[in-house]
Amino acid sequence: MSNGSSISQFLLLPFADTRQLQLLHFCLFLGMYLAALLGNGLIITTITWDHHLHTPMYFFLLNLSVLDLGSISTTVPKAMANSLWENRDISYKGCVAQLFIFIFLLASEYFLLTVMAYDCYVAICKPLHYRTLLGSRACAHMAAAAWASGFLNALLHTANTFSVPLCQGNAVGQFFCEIPHILKLSCSHSESLREVGLILVSACLTFACFVVMVVSYVWIFRAMLRIPSQQGRHKAFSTCLPHLAVVSLFLSTGFFAYLKPPSMSSPTLDLVMSVLYSVVPPAVNPLIYSLRNQELKDALRKVMTGCFKH
Repeated sequence: MSNGSSISQFLLLPFADTRQLQLLHFCLFLGMYLAALLGNGLIITTITWDHHLHTPMYFFLLNLSVLDLGSISTTVPKAMANSLWENRDISYKGCVAQLFIFIFLLASEYFLLTVMAYDCYVAICKPLHYRTLLGSRACAHMAAAAWASGFLNALLHTANTFSVPLCQGNAVGQFFCEIPHILKLSCSHSESLREVGLILVSACLTFACFVVMVVSYVWIFRAMLRIPSQQGRHKAFSTCLPHLAVVSLFLSTGFFAYLKPPSMSSPTLDLVMSVLYSVVPPAVNPLIYSLRNQELKDALRKVMTGCFKH
């Protein structure tokens, strides 16, 4: 049975059965989506507008905000519309597009976070060579590599997932199209082994990036301990703390969502974990980066003041 010809639409998992709870979920998602739009939009505008922020760290932060805006816009508006209009449908092509874009943006963000760990390493451990190692061309190449790696990753996973024949219905046990829940609809487990193999390859690549980040922070903390002044150590720690917090949030929610024991799996828990790793990080990342960054806060204040004056 060809999955392309037999399924014209999928049914996404509803958040609740009662109208009151559906509207509550709509309001909660609307609040988080608006927070993500406002926070990431302000960061993108501020970094673009303020020439003092045209540095490697803020260039990568701008890319991170673009990815966060894209990822939350891929899943949340559709979920809000479904809750508001009491609808569960998503077309076959819409599901393919949603899966591809979400994996593309999520994988690109992970690769970009790896690049940002290297940026922190160079800033703390090799400050005299910072401009040499992270010139504008090098930064552009590293950001482009992160985006291109995410695109290739998404292309391979999407093509493999939807080449598997589906004959177990069309109800996806998630509020957006996600690979594990699509594969549960396959005709047999053996037909999905190719995608499972590809997931293992991606897991190895993910682990390699994780090792790069861990090694970077080992060297960073060693360099911090050698800084003689407390003020210098505090400044170095403040430089890397937002990235460390964002990486911890990204990895902890993602790992628990996909690597939790099968005995802990349930539709409600799966739904909660998917919200935590797909919705919460894009909404709170701007807050994490702006809380301890006085330079960014000052630039944001200038942008806000300029907007209100006009």
